[in-house]
Amino acid sequence: MVEFTRQKNESFEAFLRRFNRGLKNSKKLVVARQKLFRQPEKNKQQQKKEALIKKGTRERMEYLRKTGQLPKGK
Repeated sequence: MVEFTRQKNESFEAFLRRFNRGLKNSKKLVVARQKLFRQPEKNKQQQKKEALIKKGTRERMEYLRKTGQLPKGK
């Protein structure tokens, strides 16, 4: 853990700048945010299910495009 103490005759603004710079250089904040927003990995079953859903949607859109029920641009 990185510790910061205010030095003698140091202004609060200078201490805050030094603290922010030290925190940024220590990468502690980056690691904490990565842990906070980490997405759990999907297992094989979930991956297969999503792939089938996407394939079905693609096929349906292609069918609608071919039959003229969907504009060409979309």
